Amino acid sequence: MRERTSDSTVYTLYNMQHIKSALQSITPLALASKPQSQPNYPTGRPPLDKRKFTSLAVENTINRVRLVLEKNGHDNLAELFETCYPNTLDTTIQFHGRDEEGNLDTFVITGDIPAMWLRDSTNQVVPYLPLAASDSSISALIHGVINRQVKCVLASTYSNAFKRSKHQWGEWEKDFVKPAVDPLVWEGKFELDSLAAFLKLSTLFYASTSDASFITPEWARAVELVIGTLKIQQKGTMEELDDPAYLFRREGIEPIDTLMLDGRGPPAKRCGLVKSPFRPSDDASTLPFIIPSNAMASVALKDLSQMLTTADIHLELAQQAQSLAVEISDAIYRYGVIEHSVFGKVFAYEVDGFGNALFMDDANIPSLLSLPYIDFLPPSDPIYLKTRAYILSDANPYYFTGTAGAGVGGPHCGLGYIWPMSIIIQALTTQSKSERAQCINTLIQSTAGTGFMHESFWKDDVHKFTRGWFAWANSLFAELVLRIVTEMEDSDSALIKRQQVDASQPEDNKDGVEPGEEKPQEEISKIQG
Repeated sequence: MRERTSDSTVYTLYNMQHIKSALQSITPLALASKPQSQPNYPTGRPPLDKRKFTSLAVENTINRVRLVLEKNGHDNLAELFETCYPNTLDTTIQFHGRDEEGNLDTFVITGDIPAMWLRDSTNQVVPYLPLAASDSSISALIHGVINRQVKCVLASTYSNAFKRSKHQWGEWEKDFVKPAVDPLVWEGKFELDSLAAFLKLSTLFYASTSDASFITPEWARAVELVIGTLKIQQKGTMEELDDPAYLFRREGIEPIDTLMLDGRGPPAKRCGLVKSPFRPSDDASTLPFIIPSNAMASVALKDLSQMLTTADIHLELAQQAQSLAVEISDAIYRYGVIEHSVFGKVFAYEVDGFGNALFMDDANIPSLLSLPYIDFLPPSDPIYLKTRAYILSDANPYYFTGTAGAGVGGPHCGLGYIWPMSIIIQALTTQSKSERAQCINTLIQSTAGTGFMHESFWKDDVHKFTRGWFAWANSLFAELVLRIVTEMEDSDSALIKRQQVDASQPEDNKDGVEPGEEKPQEEISKIQG
């Protein structure tokens, strides 16, 4: 059945047509500005009239980034950014308009799977947040994602992925899940980071726009459910032996797609951490408490508390969030920091509260490698640096090296398959420019000429890859490029300022030092850099 189009949806479509007309007038100019010796990759973007969502602000960002990168000799990076940055908007916005109640609504599929993941949908739109304050269409789009996430959380707090409509076919409808899932659910795996992702998008949107209009009674109810669910999942297994809050069983041949102990998952002992039966990869955990997922939850709760306090609304929720954030963070350092036989004190990937720990990392975010990216700690943190060293070595059973590159993978795609997302995170969290440059070179090669990031590639052959349409990876790559471009622009700005200062000084004192004094070497290095 075709959905009824509301007046507000018609208005949105009318505006989109005008934007597309404007884009058609500037696109030839934008293309003409490219060096004719490029590109090395196909653009990969759908024709203008086939794009799911268009934005002049996004196109202007692409042009700005391209100019900066090409000026600095990074033409290949510019080409990849042009395809990756808008990929979510071009291809995955299945609906954007108003729902039956007249509220903004945006449904974002993950790519080649026709469902919306809480985790993916948040990360897919993160690169557009800097535009939300000045571009009303982007702001409305992301506001609509938040509203849709609220519907999802209210429908099933324990689920990770959702359908656009209750009438849509679902691949996993035969799974046994307790509590019983709503017909809106695509998959009923409880993943702690999914709920953290919902909180993350809300707080980031507010930080970017100062717009608190998404904080509705429904949103507050969803947040209450999230906090309540996290508290329930702090229980030890024996505390709820007769009546566990969550069970999941799936028939099949893949052990990591279901939970042991009749759907309970591995035994847990209460310790302040929150259980997460499934990882960010959608694979079952080996031990019940996933440290990076708990770290992300702690950060999300802290940011939630700060947002509500700043907005002076739902202050009781703010207090609950702050208290839980501190409890989780304290438990991470008490139970999640373990003495490794080679690397010393490091963060374990998973623990159980009984003293057992799993040393590994997975490419999916949140990961241990991503702890600075998710703002849990700075990249210079001593424990993190030791953890990073073991992650990026053969001490991590899912770190793979080959002729095509090196990086972290995971059980989801199997041994030997490297995830570009892990290389992007490595580049975003390193303090070494040479390491970042190597990561970028590997990422460029990993596209295999398609112009897009993939889910994973074989360590010895980039042409053997999984998921050619994986929007989150493209958005994450865009975040990396935007950070690089910002650094370049800041460097150019600093140089221009220095030149202006030099120009305003007398000829015999343009170095900013008194005649006869030697210029400090570190200042010389800064200017030369």
